[in-house]
Amino acid sequence: MSVAVGYVASQEGRAALSAAIREAALRRTDLQILGPVPGQGSADADIRDAIAEAAAAGVAASLREGDDAEAADLMIDASYEEDVELIVIGVRRRSPVGKLFLGSTAQRVILEAGCPVTAVKADVGPRT
Repeated sequence: MSVAVGYVASQEGRAALSAAIREAALRRTDLQILGPVPGQGSADADIRDAIAEAAAAGVAASLREGDDAEAADLMIDASYEEDVELIVIGVRRRSPVGKLFLGSTAQRVILEAGCPVTAVKADVGPRT
C-alpha cells in the first residue's frame, strides 16, 4: 500500500509533502509524489528535499512525474490504483467569498477520488 501526494511548487504543495511523509511513516507504507511537469523551477529542490526527509523517516518515496494531463486527473487516476490507500493534497486559504468553493483541482479530487483524501493547509501566522 502507499500514500500519494499531489505536489505543486508552492507553500501549499510543500505542506502537503510534509503531511504525506508523516502519514506514510504512521502507516508504515511507501510515498508516491505525483509530481509537477518537469522543469518547474524550485520543484526539483523541493522534491529532492522531500525524498531525503522521507528517507530519514524510514519512508521509501518515489516521484511520478506529471505530463500534460491535468493535476486533478493524475491524482484521481492514482486514487483508483490498488496500492494507493490515501491521497494528500494542499489547499489554499480563501477569502470569505472564496470559501463557498474549493479550488477546482481540490474539489474534483475530493469528489471523484476512489480512496480517502486528506486536504492540508499551509501554516499561517496569527490573525491581526
